[in-house]
Amino acid sequence: MLVDRHYATDEEDPAAVRAMPVVLRIERADPPCRTDVLEAAAAAAVAVCLDPRAEPGGEWHDEVVAWVRGRIRKVTRRARGAHWAAVQALPGVTVRVGGAEVRAFVPSRVSDVPKELSRLQISGSELPADEPGPVPPGARVLWLNPRVEMTAGKAAAQVGHASMLLAPTLSDRELAEWAALDYRCAVRTPTPGEWDALLARPDTVVVRDAGYTEVDPGTATVAVPRTG
Repeated sequence: MLVDRHYATDEEDPAAVRAMPVVLRIERADPPCRTDVLEAAAAAAVAVCLDPRAEPGGEWHDEVVAWVRGRIRKVTRRARGAHWAAVQALPGVTVRVGGAEVRAFVPSRVSDVPKELSRLQISGSELPADEPGPVPPGARVLWLNPRVEMTAGKAAAQVGHASMLLAPTLSDRELAEWAALDYRCAVRTPTPGEWDALLARPDTVVVRDAGYTEVDPGTATVAVPRTG
């Protein structure tokens, strides 16, 4: 089992904390479905990290590397209308799945977040559960812990961690095939028994949360089998 160990509990300078902002588009009149939002968030997060601009010599490289070497924190916010339009000018990648749009941004120090992002609300991103359809061909399935309740914003950050942690375990061929599908992800919830079996597999990537919000420290939130 491959576990996310970026979440240590040691003290750190708050001014040095880095995070990837992730913004969910949630319009008041026509909100997207929860599953589409989570799948878009998962794809957007890994798309930023694997973007050519994040490669050595690219304009995003230094910020992405500094973030990955620390804790892979994400801060999820919601936006609508003009506020959503305003953040499109900031460096990042927007992914659309069904009726959902999510933009993941180049990580930075939390203290340096642009005002277009810092003014957006972190709370209020809850969306009702829905019944997802069949898994799209080629999509990587991210399994949510069926025993843990999370808001859409929290779950979006967790599946974003999962897609990122999965990427380094894939071969060049597998990554190229995934990239050709715009890093398509499918977010599903297994039965408790299926979840336990996933955790027992040696090839499963597991996200364990730091416990700052909503869940207890060390809680396994998402599991992704590298194969199958």
